[in-house]
Amino acid sequence: MSKILLRGGTLITAAETFQAEVLLEGEKIAAVGKDLDAAGAEVVDVSGRLIMPGGVDPHTHFDLPMFNTVSSDDHYTGMKAAAFGGTTTVIDFVPQDFESFDQAIDAWHAKADGKAAVDFGFHMNVTHLDEKVLRAIPRLVERGITTLKVFTAYNGRLRLQDGEIFQVLRVAAEHGMLTMLHAENGDVIDVLVAEALAAGHLSPDWHARTRPAWGAVESVLRGVALAAQAQAPLYVVHMNTAGGLDQLRYGRARDLPVMGETCPQYLFFTEEHLKRPDGAKWICSPPMRTQADNQALWEGLGDGSLQTVGTDHCPFFFDGTRPIEYEGQQVAIPGKELGAADFTKIPNGLPGVGDRMPILWTYGVGSGRVTANQFVALTSTNPAKIFGLYPRKGALVPGADADIVVWDPDRQLTYGVAHARHRTDYNLYEGWELKGYPEKVYLRGQLIVDGEQWLGRAGMGRFLARQPGAPVL
Repeated sequence: MSKILLRGGTLITAAETFQAEVLLEGEKIAAVGKDLDAAGAEVVDVSGRLIMPGGVDPHTHFDLPMFNTVSSDDHYTGMKAAAFGGTTTVIDFVPQDFESFDQAIDAWHAKADGKAAVDFGFHMNVTHLDEKVLRAIPRLVERGITTLKVFTAYNGRLRLQDGEIFQVLRVAAEHGMLTMLHAENGDVIDVLVAEALAAGHLSPDWHARTRPAWGAVESVLRGVALAAQAQAPLYVVHMNTAGGLDQLRYGRARDLPVMGETCPQYLFFTEEHLKRPDGAKWICSPPMRTQADNQALWEGLGDGSLQTVGTDHCPFFFDGTRPIEYEGQQVAIPGKELGAADFTKIPNGLPGVGDRMPILWTYGVGSGRVTANQFVALTSTNPAKIFGLYPRKGALVPGADADIVVWDPDRQLTYGVAHARHRTDYNLYEGWELKGYPEKVYLRGQLIVDGEQWLGRAGMGRFLARQPGAPVL
């Protein structure tokens, strides 16, 4: 069994910052402390570096069919990008586009198992409901899936009606499962999209104009209210509005078991970015909002009103007619050019799984918006707890998986496509100046990222079967 001793570093957890050595034995953390026995161990000097648990991204979409194409990162390329950004665990979504949950899960395992480059779990979308589906939900636990996603938007495709969401919430709670909510108003969106198309408003900024912020605000409150009536926990994904955050706070102030996630794109960008000549790069759902919303979400991270930062990683090429080189091969996948003449045909989604931790470190910790401990909580420990992976993931304690990021707090670089490693042709943060970046990344004790060198491989990531009954934070 291999042994590695990380010596000279400063450990940062969700609660503490302290000097210690970390001994890795095989796939686990064996000990954390001072003057550990290094007999038989490879000693790695990490003086001047920070040691953090590997990131846990609770919201990713790999190899996802959409709008006559597919998201450009699969379960290898996307997870490789995650690793370079310091993330060692991701949770992907399984669509309900099959005869049964089992068929859907089997199809997603067929996509993921042989390609996964980091450890991963699955959430299950519930996008149509009948008695057979309701009876099948509890059996998802046997497949290691304890989380369900429902939508109040995408009428006729993904949306459930309120009464159906209420039923999902109740059966999930009865079996120790967690329901996740995409909160927008599908009825209003449909009316406004039809009006925009009829008037010839086809540019990317109309994507945001036809999905009003108030739709998210009222949908969050509606979700909170449904959770209260169902006596069930709820996790609101990709929150993008100050008003939605207000509604989440309203529920939490009344001791309701509701939690919220935001994503880096909603902390930095606004509807104005969609007006640029390359505005399609910023098309995602829900859309970007205003600087006031950006600021409110930062405050929500700082005061604990929001529990996690995911990415909703779902990348597409900006111009899929022009190939890029990826691992020595030329790759071109149809992308956002599909909607060049009609915003409703632009694939919705952004690259982000590799950006999350470096961007948040510089512009969150570096700017004083969140502490280093909050950074670890938001990007690793909290999602590990909420999604039933803690303390195996998200912790620097004996017995935890040796998923570790050695972070160089002094490294300065100009960020962008060259560093991000996503399999796409653009990066939202192109040219941004960063200070602080992952130097080494270990997955279960194996060094998979060493500076700019990739040492991981397809298929080394493992599926994480999760148990019900995870805590509400």
